[in-house]
Amino acid sequence: MALRNITNYKTDDILRKKSKYIDKIDKRTLQLLDDMAETMYKENGVGLAAPQVGILKRAIVVDIGDGLIKLINPEIVAQEGEEQDTEGCLSIPSIVGEVKRPYKVRVKALNEIGVKVEIEAQGLLARAFCHEIDHLDGVLFIDKVVSGTIKNTDI
Repeated sequence: MALRNITNYKTDDILRKKSKYIDKIDKRTLQLLDDMAETMYKENGVGLAAPQVGILKRAIVVDIGDGLIKLINPEIVAQEGEEQDTEGCLSIPSIVGEVKRPYKVRVKALNEIGVKVEIEAQGLLARAFCHEIDHLDGVLFIDKVVSGTIKNTDI
C-alpha cells in the first residue's frame, strides 16, 4: 500500500469531472482501493473517492468506525428522509458547512472481488456514501451547503 496525494479543490479541476465506470477489477484497481484506504486513515477521514487522489474512476472507500467498506461503481438506488448536519472534506481543507442529505439510502455496487452488493445505510454512513458518490459525479459538498452555514475552521 502507498499513501496518495489528496487533490485540492482550489488547484485541481479533476474534482469537477465525472468519473468513469470500472469495467475490470484488476491489480491496479485493488491497489487503488488499498491506497485510498491507507490515505483516508492517515488523514483521519471517514471516506475517500478516487477523484480525490487524482483518479477519475468510480471507486470509494468509507469507514465511519464500523469497518472498511470498499465499493466499485456505487450508485444510490433508494433514499428516504432528510437530515442536516456538518460536513467537511479532505479536498477542501479548513472549511465545514451544514448539508442536507437523505437520512437513509440503499447503495448498489461491486465489492473488491466483483460481487454485486447492496447496502442499506442510515445516519452518518448514509451521509458518507452520498458525499463520496457525489465526488464521482464532480459534485462537492460546498455545492450543497445550506446558505449561511459555511465556516472556516482555521480561524
